[in-house]
Amino acid sequence: MKRLILWAPLIVFVAFVAVFAAGLIAPASKEIPSQLVGKPLPLFALPQAVPERPALNSANFREGGGPRLLNIFASWCIPCAAEAPQLTQLAQAGVPIDAIAIRDRPEDIEAFLARWGNPYRRIGSDTTSHVQIAMGSAGVPETFVIDGRGIIRHQHIGEIRPEDLPAIMSALAAAR
Repeated sequence: MKRLILWAPLIVFVAFVAVFAAGLIAPASKEIPSQLVGKPLPLFALPQAVPERPALNSANFREGGGPRLLNIFASWCIPCAAEAPQLTQLAQAGVPIDAIAIRDRPEDIEAFLARWGNPYRRIGSDTTSHVQIAMGSAGVPETFVIDGRGIIRHQHIGEIRPEDLPAIMSALAAAR
């Protein structure tokens, strides 16, 4: 009996590690549900990020009209450059896209847009990430589908890849 008591902490520890490892190897779900889908876009007013594009505020999304994308990006973000062709393709298909530049300088944003293209109608500068955090965004890039009443209808975490375009278009259609 004394031997069993001596080995009990090790047995409990091994069981804990096994359960933890099983959860890491095969998680219940790989999706990260957004807490803001179905809720209004948080109120914000951001200054313009570059001279060529107007500033961005939450009222822009409540002006009516159809759904649009809100892309959160940064010039220093490699996946943001990788998604640039898909954003350009969406803009060419007539999808309105606005953006929030995170912790960036105007000259860096201009260089990024010159190199990778500028599909955005408005670009706001969020130098402190306050709006990004209020939206529940943890990183860049992230893209939100916002309906004409300013309600968040879909959140796409990470860069938009070519295979993601049908889901984005479907989310836009559902937001009408």
